Amino acid sequence: MRHYYTADEIREAEAPLLASLPDGGLMRRAAFGLATAIARELALLTGGISGRQICAVVGSGDNGGDALWAATFLRRRGAAAAAVLLSPERTHRKALAAFTRAGGRIVETVPRTADLVIDGVVGISGSGPLRPNAAEVFANVSAPVVAVDIPSGIDVQTGAADGPHVHATLTVTFGGLKPVHALGDCGRVELVDIGLDLPSTDMLEFDAGDVAARWPKPGPKDDKYTQLTLAVYSEADASKRRPVYDAWNDFILDMTPVTAIGTQLPRALARPNVRGTLYSIGGNYLDVTAAWLA
Repeated sequence: MRHYYTADEIREAEAPLLASLPDGGLMRRAAFGLATAIARELALLTGGISGRQICAVVGSGDNGGDALWAATFLRRRGAAAAAVLLSPERTHRKALAAFTRAGGRIVETVPRTADLVIDGVVGISGSGPLRPNAAEVFANVSAPVVAVDIPSGIDVQTGAADGPHVHATLTVTFGGLKPVHALGDCGRVELVDIGLDLPSTDMLEFDAGDVAARWPKPGPKDDKYTQLTLAVYSEADASKRRPVYDAWNDFILDMTPVTAIGTQLPRALARPNVRGTLYSIGGNYLDVTAAWLA
């Protein structure tokens, strides 16, 4: 079971840890986890780390600092590291100094030979689409992108993208998952434990094991009308929905019935789930629904 936290809840949990660690300690802890995830991704994509080329796209503030520190750690492992500074005067100074001391280069655009790009433009405090200078940089990127905390340009709470945004292959986040990681275009998501003391929340997601533990198993007196239902939503006409219906009936075992309801989804969702008759394809609503597939 995966729990999700708002940006404010993450910041509140970070506060005591920031107070207890040396200056910059939490950032370097997060960046080391980020660098470890990037190293695995590089090895998966290219077969190694040493001699590979990475480029960080760096915004202002701590998100850019995370990206620079991660690039520094990878440079120390033999990768060629470059960085595009979107706001040079507001770049995290200590992270930038460490990066240049390690042999990192400052460039104007992402090199075409880059094996991987790090999105360090904005973090959980950001809002709105990519600014024009950042959008121009990423418009010319063809290499896989690893996003720091969230893909820049995507809303942390809703996962919505109202304009140019980063399309990440992998998103590496710290401390706890945020709603964007379930709702947005994040690619694969990897969570790095940085020592936050986070409680359980009401915002959670089941994994396959959680669903299996809760799904009712039929007994000798059950039939398809006493089982819970998976509803498949499709906007296609009934003739095109029929193969979807048949495919899921073949897939779902233990007599779980499946119904495709087409454009009746809003009406069906508005109706409370009650035990009763299962309506067939083309019915006005569905009375027994355990899960939805759109």
